[in-house]
Amino acid sequence: MSTLLDLKSSVLRQVQGCPSFRRRTEEEAASSASDAPAPSQEAWKPGDGVEFFAQMRLVLKKGEDRQRLLHPEVLLCSDSPAPPEPVDPSRGLRTLSPEEVEMLYEEALYTVLHRAGTMNADQVDDQEALLAYLRQVFSTSPEEHAEAVGHVKKAKAPTYALKVSVIRAKNLLAKDPNGFSDPYCMLGILPASSTQQQSPGKEHRFSFHKGSKRGGRGSSRDPLPAKCIEVTEVKSSTLNPVWKEHFIFEVEDVNTDQLHLDIWDHDDDVSLGEACRKLNEVMGLKGMGRYFKQIVKSARANGASGPTKDHSDDFLGCLNIPIREVPVAGEDRWFKLEPRSSASQVQGECHLVLKLITTQRDTSMSQRGRSGFLSYLMLLNSLMQFEHCTEKPESSRWCGELSGPATTILCLHGAQSNLSPLQLAVLHWQVSSRHHQTHSLDYGYLLGLLDDIQAHWEDSASLPQEQEECLADSFSAFSEFGLRLLRQLRDYFPATNSTAISRLELLLKCLGKLQAFQPSLEICPFESELKMDVAAALKRGNCEWYDKLLTAKSPREQSAPQRLPGLIELVDAVYEDLQACYGVYASLFHSILKVDFFTLTFGQLERLLAEETCILMEELSPKMNPEVASGLFELYLTLADLLHLWSSVRSPDSRSLALAGIHVTFLPAIKLWLHVLRDQTRGRLQSAVDVDTLEPVDASSKHSGSAAAAGLCFSHLQEFWVRLAWPDLAQAQGLGTQLGQDMCEAAVFYTELLRKKMDTQPGASSEAVSKQLCAVLNNVELVRKATGQALRGLAWPEGSGGPEAGLPRALLSCSQALDEDLQREARTVTAHLTSKMVGDIRKYVQHVSLSPDSIQNDEAVAPLLKYLDEKLDLLNASLVKENLDRVLEGLWELLLQAILQALGANRDVSADFYGRFHFALEALVSFFHAEGQGLPLESLKDGSYKRLEEELRLHRCSTRECIEQFYLDKLKQRPMKQNRFGRLSVRCYYEAAEQRLAVEVLHAADLLPLDANGLSDPFVIVELVPPHLFPLVRSQRTAVKTRTLHPVYDELFHFSVPAEACRRRAACVLFTVMDHDWLSTNDFAGEAALALSSVAGVARTPAGAGARAGQPVTLNLRRPKAQVMAALRMLEGRANKDAQDLVKKLRELDKSMEGDA
Repeated sequence: MSTLLDLKSSVLRQVQGCPSFRRRTEEEAASSASDAPAPSQEAWKPGDGVEFFAQMRLVLKKGEDRQRLLHPEVLLCSDSPAPPEPVDPSRGLRTLSPEEVEMLYEEALYTVLHRAGTMNADQVDDQEALLAYLRQVFSTSPEEHAEAVGHVKKAKAPTYALKVSVIRAKNLLAKDPNGFSDPYCMLGILPASSTQQQSPGKEHRFSFHKGSKRGGRGSSRDPLPAKCIEVTEVKSSTLNPVWKEHFIFEVEDVNTDQLHLDIWDHDDDVSLGEACRKLNEVMGLKGMGRYFKQIVKSARANGASGPTKDHSDDFLGCLNIPIREVPVAGEDRWFKLEPRSSASQVQGECHLVLKLITTQRDTSMSQRGRSGFLSYLMLLNSLMQFEHCTEKPESSRWCGELSGPATTILCLHGAQSNLSPLQLAVLHWQVSSRHHQTHSLDYGYLLGLLDDIQAHWEDSASLPQEQEECLADSFSAFSEFGLRLLRQLRDYFPATNSTAISRLELLLKCLGKLQAFQPSLEICPFESELKMDVAAALKRGNCEWYDKLLTAKSPREQSAPQRLPGLIELVDAVYEDLQACYGVYASLFHSILKVDFFTLTFGQLERLLAEETCILMEELSPKMNPEVASGLFELYLTLADLLHLWSSVRSPDSRSLALAGIHVTFLPAIKLWLHVLRDQTRGRLQSAVDVDTLEPVDASSKHSGSAAAAGLCFSHLQEFWVRLAWPDLAQAQGLGTQLGQDMCEAAVFYTELLRKKMDTQPGASSEAVSKQLCAVLNNVELVRKATGQALRGLAWPEGSGGPEAGLPRALLSCSQALDEDLQREARTVTAHLTSKMVGDIRKYVQHVSLSPDSIQNDEAVAPLLKYLDEKLDLLNASLVKENLDRVLEGLWELLLQAILQALGANRDVSADFYGRFHFALEALVSFFHAEGQGLPLESLKDGSYKRLEEELRLHRCSTRECIEQFYLDKLKQRPMKQNRFGRLSVRCYYEAAEQRLAVEVLHAADLLPLDANGLSDPFVIVELVPPHLFPLVRSQRTAVKTRTLHPVYDELFHFSVPAEACRRRAACVLFTVMDHDWLSTNDFAGEAALALSSVAGVARTPAGAGARAGQPVTLNLRRPKAQVMAALRMLEGRANKDAQDLVKKLRELDKSMEGDA
C-alpha cells in the first residue's frame, strides 16, 4: 500500500500528450457537389506514406511561418554594405574647358592672395598652405604655379566693402521722462588718420557728437562725407528697438579702418539723414573734428524749434570695431555698448551682422562678366571632385566633408563674392546632387543640404530668376535619378539589408523635401505632382520585376506540368516580396511621401498571379492526376496565404481582388487530393504498426512508435484543414465532412491493426501485467485524443450556419461514434488487462474471509494490499493517467464484487467476520484514493460500494434493527413517475387524550384490474409496523368493495398505542390493498407506508391543540420486490422467530403477485 500512497500527483497524472494541434474554426455550410473520382492505382501508389507526409509537413511548415506578419527587425537581418547604385559621369556638371580651368585657377589664387578678415580656429591661416593645396587641385607644376601666382600678384587689388546689418538693441538707458528713449543709430567708417589724431593722453573716444558744449576741442577737424555716414530710423518710446536695416560701406584700408557706431536718443522731429546729405554738398572731404557737431546744428537750423534754441540729443552708447577683426565668414552677434569716456554712463547691447566683401576684382572671370555665383559653383565642383576621389573613391557614405584648405578657400570666395547663405546653400546642393549621380554620396548629407535651403529660404528674399532656374534643374535631375532607383527598388534597396533601407529612407525624405519646395518655386521643376511620379515608377518597377521572375521560373514555352513547380516558386517569391513591402517599405513610403506602396504593389502582383494561374489551370484540367493535384494543392495554399495577408493588414473583404474566386478552379484538384490523403494516411498507419514492437519509444513516453506516427498524421490532417480555409461555405462543408469521415475511418483502422498485432505477440497473455498490453492501451488513448482534437479543428465558427456543437451533423455523429468506439476499445483492453488479476484478487479476499478472529484486522488485509501495491506500481509505470484510472476503476469493481461474493458465501458467522471486511473496505478506499492522487472519493463510494457498505452495516445489526431498516427502506422509496398501481387517500391523527391513533381510509383510485372481468374486489389491511414496536396491536381491515377500481371506504380505525412508540424512527402505518377472491388466495394489489412521526398529534403539541388536526393524504401504491432489499437478505439468514415471521409474510406477498407478473 505504501507505494501508491507515496506517489506524487505528477506521477499518477502523467500523460504522454499528443502533438499539439492548433484549434481554428473555418466557415462551412451545406453539402456541395459530387465527389471527385478516386485516383487509379496505376497513376498513384500510396506506398508507406512516409515520404508523402514529410513533403506535406514541409508545405504546412512553410505556411506556418507565413501566418505571422514579419516585423522590420526580423526582415532586416543584414547590416552589410548596401548594393552600389548606378552612376553616370554624364549626369554631373559639365566639364570645364582648359580656358575655364585656367580662369578658375586664377580666381582661386586671387581669392587667397587678397584675403581679408580674421580666420576661425578651424580654418587654415597659412597662405602658402592654401596656395600649395590649389596647385594640387589644379594639377599644375611648380613653375606653372609660380607663374600664375606672380601674374595674380601684379593684378589690381580688389575694392573692399563692409556689409553692416543693424538688427536691434536691448536694455538701453531711459533718457526721456516717460521712462523710455527714442533711439537711432549713426554709423560709418573711421579711416586710420582720424583715429591717430586723438590725443594719446586723453581718455576720450570718438563719437558722432551732437550739440557738444566743447566747441573749441577738435574744431579744426573737417567733417566726413555723408556717404561714409548712415543713420537708421528713430524708434520711439522703446529701450529695445528693432531696426533690421542694412548698409554697405567702402573700406580704404582693411587693416587699419574701423567701423564706428553711435546710438542716440532723439529729441526732435528733424530728419538727421537729410541734414547729412545737405552738408555733404558744401563740405570738403578732409577733417572731421567739427563735422558731427555741424550735422546737429544744421538739423537744428531746419527744425521747428529754430536756430537759437539749444536742443541736444542724448548719447546712449557707441561701438568701435576694427575691420581687420571681422571674421572671413562674417559675424552675427551681440556687441556690448561702450561709453565715450569714463564719465559716460551707458548700458545695453547692439545686434550687428558684419560681412567683409569685395566690389571690384581684377580677374579674367570678373572681366568677362562671370558672376561670383557661377565661379563659386565651378570652384566647389572642382574641390569636391578632388576631395572625393582622393579621400574615399569607392565609398557611398561620404558626407561631403572637405579638408581645411578647401573649406577655407570656399569661405573666402563666398564672402568676397557677397553670396548670401541661401545662395551658398543652393550652390552646395546643386554641386553635391549632381556629384552624387556620378559618385554616390550619403543621402543624409544631401538631406541636410535641402534642410539648409529650406531654412534660409524662409528668412531670405527669393533668388534671381537665373539662379532659381538652375535650382529647379537640379531638383528635376535629382528626382529623375531617384525615380530610376525606385523602379529597381528590390535591387538597390533589398528589404533584408538594413544599410540599404536606411539609404532608402533618406532618399525618400530628399524626394519629400523636393515635393515640399514645389509651391515655393516660381519655376516649377515637375510636370506633375512628385508622389504621382513615384507611384508610376513603383508600378513600372513591379511589372518589370514580375516579368523577369516569371521568365526565370515558369517560362510559358514549357508544358503546363513542367511550369507548375516554377509557378509555385513564383508565388512564394511574390508572397515574400509582399511581406517585405508591408514590413519594411510600406511604412516608409506612406509616412514620407503619402504613397500606399503595399496596396499598389499587392493589387498589381495578385492580378498578374491570378491571370497566370487561370492560364495554367485551363491547360492542366484535362491532365488532372494525383501528382498534378498535389502540386495544385501547394499552389492553392500559397495563393490562399496571399489573400490571408491582405485580410490581415488591409480589409477582411477580399471580394474586389482578382484572386477572390480562384478557389473554384481548384475544387476538383482538392477533392482528388483528399482521396490521395486518405490512402496515404492508411498506408502510413499500416507501415507504422508493421514495424512497431509495442514498446515505449523512450523512457519519458508510455506509448509505442505507431501511436506517435498516428498522432502526427492526424495533426497534419487538422493543420491541412486550417490552412485550406476554403472560402465557399457550401463546398467547405462537403470537404470538411469527407476529411472528418476519413479521419474516423483511419482511427478505427489503426485500432484494428493494433488488435491484430497484439494477437500475434507471443507470451503476452501469460503475464499478469503485460507491458505490451499497456502500450496498446496507451496507444488507443493517444489516438482517441488526437482524433478528437483534430475533429474539433473542423468545427464551424459562430454565425456560419453550422450546428450548435460546432460540427456539421454528419461529422458530429461520426465523431461521437468514433469516441464511443475508442472508449469501448479502451474498456475492452482494460477488462482484458484486469481479468488476469481476478484469480489473485479472489484468492486474497478469501484469505481475509478465512482469517481467524484471533489475528488483527490489518494482518488479515496486509497480503491483499501488498499484492495490489505491487501490481499498481507496475501499472503506474506503464500507463498514462487516463488508462491508469480506468484500470483502477476496473480493479475496484472486481474487489467489491469479490467481497460481496465472500459475504454471500458465509452465513451465521461472527460479528468479527463482518468487522474484518469493514476494516478491509475502508483500507481499500484509502489505498485507491491515495490522498487525492488516485480515484476520487465520489467515484469510490458509489454503486457497488454503497450496497456492500449497507450489507456490512446490516450484518452487524440485531434482528430487530434489521426489521426496522427494512421498513425504513420502504419509507425512503421514491414514488414512480408513472403511477401504475393506483392511489389511496387516508387521514391519520393521534388522539392524545385517549392515547390512540385514528386512521381513516377514505377512498382509492385507478387500482389494478386483477379479476377476469377487468375489475377488482379491493379491501385494505391497516397495520402498525414494525411488529416488535407494537406487539399488542392487531391489524384491521376495511370492507370489500366489489367490482370496482375506484372504491370508496370512509372507514375509521383506532389503534391504542402510546405516542412514544409512534415517535420511533421506523414506526409507520402500512396500508396493503388486496383483491378478494372467493375461491382462491387473495391477490396483492399494492401497498403504501406512512411514517407515524409525520402524523398530526404524534409530535409533542401545546396543551389545548385540537385532536382532529390531520389532513387527507394521497399515497401512491407500490408492488416492491422483496428480493432486492438488503435488509431482507440479512433477515433470511437469521434463525429467530421475528426474522422468520417477516420473511414468511413477504414470501406470501411475492407468491400472490406471481400470477400478475
